Order: sequence, then C-alpha cells, then structure tokens
Amino acid sequence: MRDSLLLLNKIPGVTSFEALKPVKKAIGSGKAGHTGTLDKFASGLLVVLTGRALKLTPYFTNCDKRYHAVARFGSETDTLDPEGAVTAEAPVPEKDAIEAVLDRFRGKITQIPPVFSAIHVGGKRAYELARSGASVEMKPRSVTIHELTLRSYDPPFARLDIHCSAGTYIRALARDIAVAAGSRAHLVELTRTQAGAFLLAEALALTPETLNPADVLNALRPVDRRMFDALGIPVKELDEKNADAVRQGKPIGKNILPMDDDSAPRAAVFCGDRFIALLEKPPEGGGAWRYVFVF
Repeated sequence: MRDSLLLLNKIPGVTSFEALKPVKKAIGSGKAGHTGTLDKFASGLLVVLTGRALKLTPYFTNCDKRYHAVARFGSETDTLDPEGAVTAEAPVPEKDAIEAVLDRFRGKITQIPPVFSAIHVGGKRAYELARSGASVEMKPRSVTIHELTLRSYDPPFARLDIHCSAGTYIRALARDIAVAAGSRAHLVELTRTQAGAFLLAEALALTPETLNPADVLNALRPVDRRMFDALGIPVKELDEKNADAVRQGKPIGKNILPMDDDSAPRAAVFCGDRFIALLEKPPEGGGAWRYVFVF
C-alpha cells in the first residue's frame, strides 16, 4: 500500500467519489480519498491522497482554488447547474451590465451556498434534504474572491476565470452576479484548474472505461519535501537519533528540534527522504513543538 498523492483530471458526468474507483482498483485498497469535491457536471483537478497520506487531507482542503466557469444567463435552476429544473427567468444582460457588478464580488464577500450542496444541515447533507422536498435554510458564509475576470461573453454565455478561497461555491457566485446584473444564471460548465500549487496540467486523465493500473501507479507521488513546499509548510531536518525519538512520541525539546523565528504555525519533519511527523507550535506561543501526527 502506497502513501501517496495523485493529481486526477475528473471528467464531467461522474461524481468525485466515482472518480476514485479506478484509483482504488489500481492500488488494491479503499484507502484513497479526494481533498475537495467537484460537482458531477464539473471537470478538472481532484487532488487524491492514498494510504497514510490521507491524514494530510485538511491541509489540502484549505488551499485556494482556480476555476474556469461558463454561466448561462437568462435562467436559474434549482441546482444552479445544467442538471436542475428552471426556477426563474430574466432578460439576458448586456456585457457592460455584467462587468459593472463584478467588483462587488472581488475580495471578501458573503455568499449563501446552494441548497444542493454537500454541506451538513441538521446532521444531513443539504442536497439529501432538498431532494426529499424538505425546506433547507443555508447559512451565509464568508469567502474571498482573489481574482474574478469576465474572459468572454457570447450571450447568453459568459466565460469567467476565478481565483478563490476554499469553501467558495462558484454556482452561488454565478447566481449572485446575475441577480446583481438584473438577470438570472446557472453554470453549464465548470473546470477546476488549480488547487494550491497543484495544477490540472499535471493531472492524470482517468476513467473506469480507460483504466490502466500502470498509469495510476506511475502517476503516484510520494510524500516528500515538494508536497510540503506546495502546501507552504516548512520542512525541518532531523538526524536518525532524533527522528527515532519523534517516531516514539517523545517530548520535542530544544535538544531535538529548537523553536525558531519562523512564523509558520507547523512544520513537516524529515530524516533524509523519509517523512517522519507533522508538528505544530503552541497557539499561545512558547513551549515545545506539539505533535499533529507521526507518519
């Protein structure tokens, strides 16, 4: 069983969970998971972790994302994507009307996630409640839109480039832009092109129909320094003696790994090419390093 990272190019029409089936088959284990869901109609980058590397999932989940999106103006669906039923219609806006409102959606904004989403509401997924006919109230959340560009507009279709924080719903963003422009809209295409420093251009295109286990195994990346560099987590080097102390869970005093002036809240510990542990600094400052987990 490998403890690895895999960049996967998900195709439209399969869920993120279904996209993992060829990976699990190739590695001979169910211990594989993605670090951020893509809607069924969407395509693009899924960052997949296998084996013990799954412990690193939260650090990938919190990465910024980049997307290419195509919104169809003039109609809104209940799912805010092409799979839903039309619930509202409005005139298709002029390009100037769209561009005039984009600045409202740059920087830190508040958005209400789609009802058809995987967010938990009362212990259940919101989409499960919505499909059952229940009334679902979604709470607003704060997200950050670092970049938002109208790449082209061929009415009723607008092509948008978005760089956003984790937790941003592009379907909701398209809905809100349309309403601000005096229209309605839903997404018809969505492609994730980047997650953190990981790029779609480096991803493996894989479907159950074109499964080649050798391709999967060759595309697996080890848990190495480059991975942590991409996550912005500093790497600390230990000799074999101190690495053994960390493996045994011993207190990490200055004799093992001194604190430094680095402002980063955590560090990945290596001994040569081997990843040993993920550590964090006490939130109150001072003291010794704390264990997040030992690898």
